[in-house]
Amino acid sequence: MKPIEDAHGQVIWKYYNRKRSFDVVEREDGYVNVDEGADQYFSGNKDWKRHEKEAIKYANGKCLDLGCGAGRVMLYLQSKGLYALGIDSSPLAIKVCRLRGAKHAQVMDIADVGKLGNKNRFDTVLMFGNNFGLFGNKKRARTLLKKLNRMTSKDAVIIAETREPYMTDNPVHFRYHAWNRKRGRMPGQLHMRVRFMQYATPWYDYLIVSKDEMRDILQGTGWKVRRFINADGFRQNGQYMAIIGKVP
Repeated sequence: MKPIEDAHGQVIWKYYNRKRSFDVVEREDGYVNVDEGADQYFSGNKDWKRHEKEAIKYANGKCLDLGCGAGRVMLYLQSKGLYALGIDSSPLAIKVCRLRGAKHAQVMDIADVGKLGNKNRFDTVLMFGNNFGLFGNKKRARTLLKKLNRMTSKDAVIIAETREPYMTDNPVHFRYHAWNRKRGRMPGQLHMRVRFMQYATPWYDYLIVSKDEMRDILQGTGWKVRRFINADGFRQNGQYMAIIGKVP
């Protein structure tokens, strides 16, 4: 990632240096959303939302944090005596992780996760902060899930957060869903980029899915949903965690 493309990293870096910052998310149809602020990437476990606190209890053994951001999940696991490796495509995010005390953090895109090798045998894969979306689309999700299956122990779990795309009353989103269906894409498959000041990431796909869509994606990958944990206000915001285990 070129420095001018590391918009999300700049948001994290500015906040780390005590400056106000927030992500601006731009979707291909022109829809723009301003995120709630970078403080969410730095929150300690005591300030996490209820569904996050419940989900993290399933983490054990050797952990892999995909899209680790400023390292809040990785650092919590590390404080509990667990080995936690965090990867992120943002060099600045990884720099902040290390400055905050992360022992194992490296710049890597989720698409390259297979480079970590099968010998690592992770026991837990974490995808907090809607990071199930990093799979991008159904085909890539299934490919990466199979890779993660080979890289993990027989009792491994994936703890993944996403949101139901259909729990909205915004007609702009419904039109976007319909446009996606016409193009043969999943309704919640967003084509977007993140902006901050003069910085902008390249355009990329980000996938949000319903519970049924998640079950469908997992079919044939060696994984299955063990449990869903709804966030408070689920009927309004659709936010949930999935505890995903291996198929025996």
